[in-house]
Amino acid sequence: MLIKFLSLVFSILLSAYLLPGVTVSLWAAIWVAILLGIINITLKPFLIFITLPINILTLGLFTFIINAFLILLLSSIVKGFDVAGFGWAILFGILMSVVNYFLNKIID
Repeated sequence: MLIKFLSLVFSILLSAYLLPGVTVSLWAAIWVAILLGIINITLKPFLIFITLPINILTLGLFTFIINAFLILLLSSIVKGFDVAGFGWAILFGILMSVVNYFLNKIID
């Protein structure tokens, strides 16, 4: 569990390093990982359910929009985590998911 959490923190740091529109410090990355886990458990399922018709019409691609809004929400809450705009939030979410996927495959 701790290793998966640390892989999420590392994927946040690496994604922010690779994207010039996203900046994050180490402590902010830790807080982002914690809060992202809490938001993904509590708020995201509700948002997916509410936007289910448009999500079906877009074949699930609207989930990227929901992730971008959640990332922008986190950037307004966590000091030291800044996202320059909506496009950077979408790219950050995609890159963070891909990096975290490969790290978890290596860990498992």
